Amino acid sequence: MEWLEQVKWDDQGLVPVIAQEVGSNDVLMFAFMNREALCKTAERGEAVYWSRSRQRLWHKGEESGHIQKVHEIRLDCDADVVLLKVTQLGHEPGIACHTGRHSCFFNVYRDGQWQVVEPVLKDPERIYK
Repeated sequence: MEWLEQVKWDDQGLVPVIAQEVGSNDVLMFAFMNREALCKTAERGEAVYWSRSRQRLWHKGEESGHIQKVHEIRLDCDADVVLLKVTQLGHEPGIACHTGRHSCFFNVYRDGQWQVVEPVLKDPERIYK
């Protein structure tokens, strides 16, 4: 698969991935993919990542139901970062973060400290049983 060879994989065989919501353009999360994850994402039309903590493929939403439908896969100019344009499914509004928030980027630096600016949409205890 020539298109996979055009990606600049790091020493661990991974590439950073940004998931961005179609429509709002909100950055939902950051993760990694290996070749198999990127290939499965392209085949399924749903985000599949490489979980560094679990050391295995991770189909986004496999436990939570918060699946990411992939509309587009983009590669940056240096071929070392992948951008997924997704619709976040499973809850309205979509929950991408394991904390139960819409986005993993819910902390904003203001006045010398990090401030939480997004509410918890669903208690993680109820998401991950």
